[in-house]
Amino acid sequence: MTRDMTTGSPLSRILAFCAPLIVGNLFQQFYNLADSIIVGRYLGVNAFAAVGSTGALNFLVLGFALGICSGFAIPIAQSFGAGDKEQVKRRTGQLVWLGVFFSLALTALTYFTTGDILRLVNTPAEIFDDAYTYIFIIFMGSGATILYNLGSGVLRALGDSRTPLLFLIAAVIINVGLDILFMAGFGMGVEGAAYATVISQAASGIACLVYMRARVPLLRLNRSHLRPNLRRMLYISSIGVPMGLQFSITAVGSIILQSAVNSLGAVAVAAVSAGSRVHNIVAAPLETAGITMATFCGQNLGAGRIDRIRSGVKSITAVCMVYCLLALAINYFGGVGISCLFMDASETAILAETHRYLTINGIAYPLLALIFIFRNSLQGMGFSNSAMFAGLAELIARALAVFAFVGRLGFLGVCYANPLAWLFADLILLPLYAVKLRRLDGGRPPRQGREAPKQARLCPIAK
Repeated sequence: MTRDMTTGSPLSRILAFCAPLIVGNLFQQFYNLADSIIVGRYLGVNAFAAVGSTGALNFLVLGFALGICSGFAIPIAQSFGAGDKEQVKRRTGQLVWLGVFFSLALTALTYFTTGDILRLVNTPAEIFDDAYTYIFIIFMGSGATILYNLGSGVLRALGDSRTPLLFLIAAVIINVGLDILFMAGFGMGVEGAAYATVISQAASGIACLVYMRARVPLLRLNRSHLRPNLRRMLYISSIGVPMGLQFSITAVGSIILQSAVNSLGAVAVAAVSAGSRVHNIVAAPLETAGITMATFCGQNLGAGRIDRIRSGVKSITAVCMVYCLLALAINYFGGVGISCLFMDASETAILAETHRYLTINGIAYPLLALIFIFRNSLQGMGFSNSAMFAGLAELIARALAVFAFVGRLGFLGVCYANPLAWLFADLILLPLYAVKLRRLDGGRPPRQGREAPKQARLCPIAK
């Protein structure tokens, strides 16, 4: 199923596309949460802290993979919005080669550097072995992550947000079942959780490929579509790689922060691990709104509908601001209860710090919402390089928080790091969005009362 987002009410199109993604994102968080719950319950707090301590490093590598996959799909969304079906096929064919290349590159890089990075960020000795075992297996399976995200990204570029959700739900079920089997049944340690994650990701990725071949005629490629074309791959990479780097730059800031957290001891590590998992669940709708805007802006750029981009961004921003109030309430009143899913309620010191972390972050959620919306909108309009500056701003802010706050304020300084990073990023993104949108619109007010003509010239096409 494909969906044209260049006609109809912008907000209704955005929400219709967003709804399955919200469910999918929540399942994705449960996908990660399942490991933590089962690890914490079956293997104890130290094992839970070990898995949690790898979060920033995981984001550095797999966040890059997710970023490039999202970016690779944007030219496809632009071509689809412009009505150029042959270009959709040609660009999709190049993703096969790009996926293989980046899978091999990430696997080789992490094979040699994982242990050194864990030591560099001061991973506590009591959790180092488990942390290394878990994240090394995850990294060796990075090809499975790229496979699924490429497949789901292409489907979303064509307006189909429902099918990737169905495959993700199946993957979550497989993951939870394998977690229980490997850890409770076979007595495996954290490696059981890692293997379960890789296997389930691979299953969902293969399912995407089979579905696209069998049920989406637009994605049935022939040999000419699959023939390597360096110029086309470079154009697609020029959008995807900056998006991946933006994720990784942000992750470097998170790694610096994680190093500071690690220096505060296992209680701080466990508190941030628990708080981060709750945060990821509660903030999932905000992240989903951003993902939606990348596709919405990409399709409407291809169609020349700059007025719809402006209207859609305003509408979804208002919706997200309302949700931020609900998210703060969930963090404040329910965050500790959710944290008790993967640790015992008797861990009062950890839970108290988790509550403080979630409350301070929740207050700043409007800043986070703006990042997701405006960064993804810029990327959907083809300005990935410009959006990358927001990642640099986040990196600088987290580094400042570590050096200025954590040493003096301890765990409270850690709590201030994310809000400060979000503020710095917004100070970059909002002016950039205004400038780039004005440039695309030629300085003219948007057309009113009638459909604007399709203007494929707005979307650079790499023949």
